[in-house]
Amino acid sequence: MKHILKSTLALLVAAGTAVAAPSVGQPAPEFTLTDSNGQSHNLSDFKGKFVVLEWLNHGCPFVQKHYDGGNMQGLQKEYTGKDVVWLSIVSSAPGKQGNMSPEETNKTKEEKGSAATAILIDEDGTVGKLYDAKVTPELFVINPEGTLIYAGAIDDKKSVDAADVAGARNYVKQALDEAMAGKPVSTPQTEAYGCSVKYN
Repeated sequence: MKHILKSTLALLVAAGTAVAAPSVGQPAPEFTLTDSNGQSHNLSDFKGKFVVLEWLNHGCPFVQKHYDGGNMQGLQKEYTGKDVVWLSIVSSAPGKQGNMSPEETNKTKEEKGSAATAILIDEDGTVGKLYDAKVTPELFVINPEGTLIYAGAIDDKKSVDAADVAGARNYVKQALDEAMAGKPVSTPQTEAYGCSVKYN
């Protein structure tokens, strides 16, 4: 059934049919993707846990800003240590910047010190388009009930300078901390900044 759903979405996307972007406060769209180790993951597998979706392209200078200084890995380590599931998603099409073989992906994951739960491969862009992910990095936070509670930028400093990270307001950290404390998310949506996702 999940395979049929993904195939139907892929056909709608290919045909140019509008697929409604997910709305904060609504259920996060279900998906199935295979990770860089060949293991399949369904979003619904993680019901009962907070989930972060991070759109990733290591060729993008905005992504490099957060990885070269260890900011993204620090967030990953902090929250996976609190039982949050962190899924990095690569929607770069074959031949486009950011697309790598599973072996290259795992090598880069190790070199960068990524602490993501898994890196999911979305070469046909189905899930990226399902979430209306436009740039890298773009992040989404889903609560244990499966509701989307944050969508947008990692922080409020729209630059490629790693020195800006220290003084930035980190929206993802804020959303997770507030939600995990049982509070409403004070900034549930922002405009993501970065490189365009390299769809076909």
